[in-house]
Amino acid sequence: MESLLRSFTAAQSARQPYRHPTAAELETAATGFAAVLDGDSHHLRDLGFSVHDGSLAVQEPGSERAWGLYAIDRSAPPSLVVEVPHPSSDLRTDLIGLALFRRVPGAVLAVAGAHRHREDPAHDTRTVFHVVTTLLARRGLPQVQLHGFKDRTLPAADVVVSAGAAAAGDAARRAADRLAEAGFRVRRAWAEPCRGLAGTTNVQSQAAGGTPFLHVELNRTVRETRRADIVEALAAADLATEPQRPEISGRRFHDRRKWEISGETSS
Repeated sequence: MESLLRSFTAAQSARQPYRHPTAAELETAATGFAAVLDGDSHHLRDLGFSVHDGSLAVQEPGSERAWGLYAIDRSAPPSLVVEVPHPSSDLRTDLIGLALFRRVPGAVLAVAGAHRHREDPAHDTRTVFHVVTTLLARRGLPQVQLHGFKDRTLPAADVVVSAGAAAAGDAARRAADRLAEAGFRVRRAWAEPCRGLAGTTNVQSQAAGGTPFLHVELNRTVRETRRADIVEALAAADLATEPQRPEISGRRFHDRRKWEISGETSS
């Protein structure tokens, strides 16, 4: 999986082919990923995805349909969404995301398929990434989204923790505490200035609808030298134990309703 993810990220560039999915394709993605999660038949191959063992969906290589990589850990009921919206811009967030996905039973991993200059799913609702993560949030799954910043942007901090557009809840506060206990210099966005790193315009946080959303910004040094410590601290925060909605109380999801797709882009 790591080799696949490294190759997936390395193929991204500011000049790669890319187009936004149509409204019909977004609807196919929503119903298709719901079906994959439930173990039912789906039409994701119509969107160019290769689906392996009902647990891994990967976009077709070299295509303008650069719509992501999605993995499901089937060892436990769905528990946490690990999101990597800028894998080739926020370097090593893909590897941190993969390690956290492996660390949390029942996790779902969502990795964007295009360079940030071609698609910015953290600020654009017209993406498969947004459709999938919103589907999971509406089914009650907590989310942790990983980002990166340059050391010089906020020299006094290693990590910035926020809840994005929402008020900070227990999940954000636990994560900040566990990261601080691990020796990181943590900036809590709800209590301290953080130079625009709070993720308040993040569209996944806006769509979370009351389910826990954690926005984690990591400086370049810790992404290069302390990835394992970041993962252990986030895992120790018990993000997946937040109270969840009835739809996900068992192995299968039961809410198969269609989700409304917004065509507006937030900045």
